[in-house]
Amino acid sequence: QVQLVESGGGLVQPGGSLRLSCAASGSDIRLITMGWYRQAPEKGRELVAIISILAPGGRTNYADSVKGRFTISRDINKNMVYLQMNSLKPEDTAVYYCNAWNGVQYIWGQGTQVTISS
Repeated sequence: QVQLVESGGGLVQPGGSLRLSCAASGSDIRLITMGWYRQAPEKGRELVAIISILAPGGRTNYADSVKGRFTISRDINKNMVYLQMNSLKPEDTAVYYCNAWNGVQYIWGQGTQVTISS
């Protein structure tokens, strides 16, 4: 069974940057995609960014609200995915969840809090 563990959240001022990391561990790790979702208070969980694990080069997709500011990347050898977040805004405040799809089920991390505030 695969587990996901996020790290890198915290408090940052508007305009600042953060880098989130997600480590996949467990036996027989065969993931098709990995990505990041977020959930702000009193809002539903929304996709932030997703990256293909199988496709060479790692095809990516982003929510319109983060395009040009966030970058998702992967390290297949380490079973890691990252989310570089620049030009952060107060509306980016949320719990960020790492997600993976193995072709059978979605796997979720426990989440990491990101707070943008002056």
